[in-house]
Amino acid sequence: MTKLFNPSRLAGALVLAAVALFGPAVSAHDYKLGDLQIDHPWARATPHGAKVAGGFVAVANKGAADDRLVSATAEIAEHAEIHEMAMKDGVMTMRPLADGVVVPAGGELALKPGGYHLMFIGLKRMLKPGESFAGTLTFEKAGTVEVSFTVAPIGAGHSGTGHN
Repeated sequence: MTKLFNPSRLAGALVLAAVALFGPAVSAHDYKLGDLQIDHPWARATPHGAKVAGGFVAVANKGAADDRLVSATAEIAEHAEIHEMAMKDGVMTMRPLADGVVVPAGGELALKPGGYHLMFIGLKRMLKPGESFAGTLTFEKAGTVEVSFTVAPIGAGHSGTGHN
């Protein structure tokens, strides 16, 4: 007699489905550049017609000297800027940081929603969850590294997972 319902097969299928649905958006990808450890570059998906998108990444500096993130590029945008969001007199403000932002010696720089972030301007196409795109990060001392940004859902939080 053939068994129609097999709980272990169902569990396996559910795990595979979860990996297929969520794996690309939450899988970490790391890069090393001198004393810098670059962890999981990601961007939020965009609605149709959007001209800008936010980019995020964590950079740990294992060295004894400060470095500075001075610029970025992304193949999906005409240009990219380093921005800061902050509350000022009860109003959320956003401004470009022309001189970049410091990655402190022995510390970490977190580019995340609601704080420091990359702004991809003049999008060439819509960003869809699960895809990725090429870009670069340039540091004052360590130089330039090529990275791949993973696209997370529109409401994704600080790690691209949907959790803040």
